Amino acid sequence: MTRATTVRAVLAAAVLLVSVFITLTMSPRLGLDLQGGTRMVLQAEDSATVEANGETTDRTLEVLRQRIDSLGVAEPVLTRSGEDRIIVELPDVQDPRQAAAVIGRTAQLSFHAVQGATPPGTEPESKPEPESKPESKPESETEPDSGSGRLTLPDEQGTQLDLGPARLSGAGVKDATASFEAQQAAGWTVKLDFHKDAGKDWTRLTGEAACHPAGDERRRVAIVLDEKVISSPQVDPSVGCQAGLPSGGTQITGSFSAKEARDLALLIKGGALPVPVEIVEQRTVGPTLGAAAIDASAQAALIGAAATALFITFVYRLFGALAAVALAAYGVISYAALVGLGVTLTLPGLAGFVLAIGMAVDANVLVFERAREECQDRPARSLRSALTTGFQKAFSAVADSNITTLLAAGLLFFLGSGPVKGFGVTLAIGVVASMFSALVIARALTEIAAGSRFVSDYRGVNGIARPGSVRTWLTRKDPQLFRKPVRWLVVSTVLVAVAVAGIVVRGVDLGVEFTGGRLVEYSTSRPVDVETARSTLADAGFGDAEVTTAGDGDISVRTGKLDNDGEHALREALATEGGETTKVRDELIGPSLGDELRRNALIALGVAVFVQLAYLAMRFRWTFAVASVVGMVHDVVIVVGAFAWLGRPVDGIFLAALLTVIGYSVNDSVVVFDRVRELWAGNRKTPLATIARRAVLQTVPRTVNTGMGALFILVALAVLGGDSLADFALALLIGIVVGTWSSVFTAVPGALVLERTTGAPPPVPGKASRRARAPRRDPLDNGARV
Repeated sequence: MTRATTVRAVLAAAVLLVSVFITLTMSPRLGLDLQGGTRMVLQAEDSATVEANGETTDRTLEVLRQRIDSLGVAEPVLTRSGEDRIIVELPDVQDPRQAAAVIGRTAQLSFHAVQGATPPGTEPESKPEPESKPESKPESETEPDSGSGRLTLPDEQGTQLDLGPARLSGAGVKDATASFEAQQAAGWTVKLDFHKDAGKDWTRLTGEAACHPAGDERRRVAIVLDEKVISSPQVDPSVGCQAGLPSGGTQITGSFSAKEARDLALLIKGGALPVPVEIVEQRTVGPTLGAAAIDASAQAALIGAAATALFITFVYRLFGALAAVALAAYGVISYAALVGLGVTLTLPGLAGFVLAIGMAVDANVLVFERAREECQDRPARSLRSALTTGFQKAFSAVADSNITTLLAAGLLFFLGSGPVKGFGVTLAIGVVASMFSALVIARALTEIAAGSRFVSDYRGVNGIARPGSVRTWLTRKDPQLFRKPVRWLVVSTVLVAVAVAGIVVRGVDLGVEFTGGRLVEYSTSRPVDVETARSTLADAGFGDAEVTTAGDGDISVRTGKLDNDGEHALREALATEGGETTKVRDELIGPSLGDELRRNALIALGVAVFVQLAYLAMRFRWTFAVASVVGMVHDVVIVVGAFAWLGRPVDGIFLAALLTVIGYSVNDSVVVFDRVRELWAGNRKTPLATIARRAVLQTVPRTVNTGMGALFILVALAVLGGDSLADFALALLIGIVVGTWSSVFTAVPGALVLERTTGAPPPVPGKASRRARAPRRDPLDNGARV
């Protein structure tokens, strides 16, 4: 065993030991779509006096944190996103109405002197200047005096209070606590404490109110939040005129219950938000849906990984079995990386983790196929030498294909939203872990095996000393693929035309994530068919609701703008036919956020095309780069068109699948053009069409074997993943099949046509090519020959 092999083995063992330790001692951090709960995205908005920026949003976040902590939610998470957005995650909260009500109190908390009152059911006294006074408003409305800042609001009993200008704001409240006063028989009370300057204003305000006789309405002080009087206590008769109440000695008494006192203290202490906030996104996932998604993904991962391992073992025999061991190690390492880095595992992220298992065999397949070629071209060379050359020659294609996938993962993270970011993170970690498992673990295992005389002598055992059946068949048939490359472009054009026809005729069913609105999925104790549910909801006033089936007999309802109270009413209406009705999933997207997400999706696709083109143009001839991008666009249009014809929704998870298809498509094209470049540099006088045909025939076994590994995983996800992952798996299944086609029959013919328009000479052999033609000698070979 050489020094390099020993270093790889020790490194692999160390990383695996650390990964196993992390896996056994740490638990994954699950997103709300897996553990169940409610996620809200709040948009901070400018007020009349305050701009919504990073500083005011941070202050707003802290106020919201105090409010939410009082709800008793276990481990709530509040984070700022960008300059003016706040993400609120509430685990295990299935009915977000209370949280939304607490969060949604956006107006300034203020304290006012009461200057008069009008009992309920009576008209307010006429004012001296009636011609300048606006018409009286209903009790539920605010009646401001634009000149003085005075308000007319109903108190807790409905009495209209004429309030003076705000004397101090909620920013001056230091603390507010609810307590039970048993000694003074006052019952539940709320104690107030103000900051220093605000305490002086409070003393002055209560001192002025104390100048009026006991029982006079003007002896009251009104506390106003969200244009509503939440409390209007009388100043105690013991307080003298202009004396006022000290900051720390203020108590609000009344016939409060424990809950009423705590709620009042919460509203006063939580107080005003520095800037108003609007709920632009709200997602609720039931605990059963998250648990089912985890179970389904675990089953899909086990079945798909087992099928992939059996397949590569069947194709590559012993070395395939060793690659399967490296694949298992990859799963442990990537999972440990996710857990150790504290990555929140979301449903798309879980799908990305499962998908990466199938894609992780790509590097091993590339290496084994190159080693097979070396054994076929030079049968007398040693197995170790062929394997070493295979790793050397495959490295360029492995690096380029993984970089293109990392670019797609980066776009998902930076331009995706919510859980889709998690898919980008897990995909990126999976790419890095797969590189390590292929280039370190699998290489160490196969090099140790190649040093065995038994493995080296018995060619049918090792799996690479003999060409595979696909390679043998292609070599015997030697199909002339590119005599007329234009005909393949015509076929691809027809496929694109069919896809575009579906987009035009059927239209793209944009999900609620891109259009705004609300999508709720319910599970009922009694079966309810779609027509019955639709008529029931129409009778309840939800005539515009779109009702469909989802999952195992569940009902999916999609509406336009619908608040939490409206959703509760909708659920109650559905319960009249379905019995006990449980909310399984709930997505609320504001119209402004829907427009933004739709715009970001288009930007992500545009940036993906540009970034891939720039990278390919740097690594290859411009004709190869343009042809690869044309094939990539071809794949994207066909996948979108297929979803249009099938009537499947296009949402954020579909966008994640589409960007993954882009990476996969470019990956396939990179492998083909890398071989074209290598062969053309070594045979500069050979026609490019012949070079391209040889390159395609040499890389087809890799494309087929890699595609099969991913297909096993995706079929398992499509069958076992349920509605949550079925569309994701379907998009990728279509994309992989179409991507395999386009890398051979769209990108290569396109490059041949473009090369006819340019007079650029063939590529010059570089150092890499010279090394490829004269590989490094086997360390165990002393060079002696007889």
